Amino acid sequence: MLKFMFMLLFMIPLCLLVDFWWVVQSLMYFMTFVFIFGCVMNDGLGNLSYFFGCDVLSYGLILLSFWICALMVTASESVYRTKFYNQLFQIYILLLMLMLYCTFSSMSMFSFYLFFESSLIPTLMLILGWGYQPERLQAGVYLLFYTLFASLPLLIGLFNVYSLYGSLDLSLLMDMSLFNILYYFGLILAFLVKIPMFLVHLWLPKAHVEAPVSGSMILAGVLLKLGGYGLLRVYSMMISMGLKYNYVWVSISLVGGVLVSLICLYQTDLKALIAYSSVSHMGIVLGGLMTLTTWGFGSSYTLMIAHGLCSSGLFALANITYERLGSRSMLVSSGLMSFMPSMTLWWFLLSSSNMAAPPSLNLMGEIGLFNSLVSWSWLTMLMLMMLSFFSAVYTLYLYSYSQHGMMYSGIYSCSSGYTREYLLLLLHWIPLNILVLKGELCIMWL
Repeated sequence: MLKFMFMLLFMIPLCLLVDFWWVVQSLMYFMTFVFIFGCVMNDGLGNLSYFFGCDVLSYGLILLSFWICALMVTASESVYRTKFYNQLFQIYILLLMLMLYCTFSSMSMFSFYLFFESSLIPTLMLILGWGYQPERLQAGVYLLFYTLFASLPLLIGLFNVYSLYGSLDLSLLMDMSLFNILYYFGLILAFLVKIPMFLVHLWLPKAHVEAPVSGSMILAGVLLKLGGYGLLRVYSMMISMGLKYNYVWVSISLVGGVLVSLICLYQTDLKALIAYSSVSHMGIVLGGLMTLTTWGFGSSYTLMIAHGLCSSGLFALANITYERLGSRSMLVSSGLMSFMPSMTLWWFLLSSSNMAAPPSLNLMGEIGLFNSLVSWSWLTMLMLMMLSFFSAVYTLYLYSYSQHGMMYSGIYSCSSGYTREYLLLLLHWIPLNILVLKGELCIMWL
């Protein structure tokens, strides 16, 4: 595991060289492919080094992080074109990659906590440095305070676990059982905010709307998955507590998912709509994970990976539109079919994946999660029906409102995409729909 860490560290000086943007980008893709070939498919921990290691769960999420970070550089070509601190920009992305890599491969709960928190700093810098509106300061403060406030109890909880058991090593903590309700709340609160659960989700739409495209892609693609990953790791310590109290979180996340889907329907900003839709998707993930069933655990991981690719692709699309029109308003971007005809196909493909149409990985994840929730209690069927229906409704609203209708009179030419943009969208869409062919790896990783 250290070899990838060193490669990331040694790529940082390359960013400082003049016109090395494309070299660093190519190296990021190269590193992703090297990581794919170092495949980890056994159920134990492989690639062990010091306190880093990798099992199937971390393997998939590290791969997602590398992939999205490489695509972020491809999407942010405008930073390079305008020469707006482009070297610093790449350094922040590499630091973020390093933090995420360390988070997902940590063997000790303390190093996991450390890197979990430090991944916040490069993200904050991306939002503050390259965001669009002056409100990005407020969005950054929201992001910081929501996540830091919730994760202090996690640190205290971990220290207490250490004083009880004398170790914070993940492989040693798997079979223990905590019975204190304060432990229960302390250990999961940070992850609920990070996912984000309904009621503590307000930082997310703000951060998304103010962030540059790279910030949005990494937020939707990987940072929300940190919460789910943390919960999958922590719940192995608290099965007995979970069986007792989890109905609270399941009900909040399902009702919240429906409410957020309704909020999506009156958004006028493209980015805000996609941001709220990811809150609603992660609500289903959280609900399924909290049932503590094999179906729920396996499928929540599947939907996390699917949502990471799909949401990131939609943000990339919204940015392509924004670069042409200078606005993210739905009113200005209506009738894009006659303005950018070839992009409409990509809008269609990614929107259909967003509403979990076959053959996307989203469909497989959602089927498994619906299974786990309905087997947990048949009363969840009502909310699941509404969630499914409204997710199709707001995705159709997004697609039809932005592609069809009258073109805004201020736009006077037709515009095509660059090869770079088509490649970027293709690299989001292909893994999302090809992974279904090896679906058993995603669902049956337990």
